[in-house]
Amino acid sequence: MLSNTGRQITGSTKVVAILADPIGHVRTPPAFNALMAQHDVDAVMVPFNVRPDHFAQFIAAVPLIRSLAGLVVTIPYKEIILQHCTTLTESAQRMGAVNIVRFDDQPDGARSLIGSNFDGIGFVGGLLAQGHVLKGRRVYLAGAGGAAKAIVHALADEGVAAIGIYNRSAVRAEHLVRELRQRYPRLDAHLADARPQGYTLAINSTSLGLQESDPLPFTPDGLPPGAVVAEVIMKTEITPLLAKAGACGFAVHPGRHMMEVQIERMGQFLGLI
Repeated sequence: MLSNTGRQITGSTKVVAILADPIGHVRTPPAFNALMAQHDVDAVMVPFNVRPDHFAQFIAAVPLIRSLAGLVVTIPYKEIILQHCTTLTESAQRMGAVNIVRFDDQPDGARSLIGSNFDGIGFVGGLLAQGHVLKGRRVYLAGAGGAAKAIVHALADEGVAAIGIYNRSAVRAEHLVRELRQRYPRLDAHLADARPQGYTLAINSTSLGLQESDPLPFTPDGLPPGAVVAEVIMKTEITPLLAKAGACGFAVHPGRHMMEVQIERMGQFLGLI
């Protein structure tokens, strides 16, 4: 059997599962598999569609699959999986979310689950690689879930001046703002609304944009000239939000740049490269 890179899959091939529900929007497998081919590593990433009501059963059984090297975790499981990990890296603990799990063999034959998070590193690295200076920026972020937590911590570490959080569930946004204020006392962390104004970088970290019928996560036309509008959604290169922002004359930053930075780190964390 051939992978989508044309390489032979055998009984020795290591498998990395990308876990989501729904799963059709994921774009990581082709990029990850190309990276494995580039390094001549006998490993392949495949999609695993697991429904939320089956998640606990799945995560209890999945370490038994010895050919699995690990899991890449996306919507809606980045926070739920925390409680199932044996150990969390510092980044996963700090961000309260996991986007990758490695299986480590134990002396008794069991396999422990080591959870980490490269969302923030990937997102910030993608912006920097495209030439966007972050220090001193005023940032608007829609969303307060697992990806949002990772992104705002990485942005704060990079020296942005302010972060405004907007989320449909105000309680989650308030919790994230409090967390940022405690960890970064010099950062102007505050609640925002659905119409950002005065921000020079506006980010969608929600799932809005996966479906054509989704409303925009926020209205970008009140942003100042020169602002950048960025996405985490990778299903399409130009989401409805980015199309609207582009029509308003703003620079746009697609979600794939986040993935491009993450995949090598993921391969290293899983011990494949």
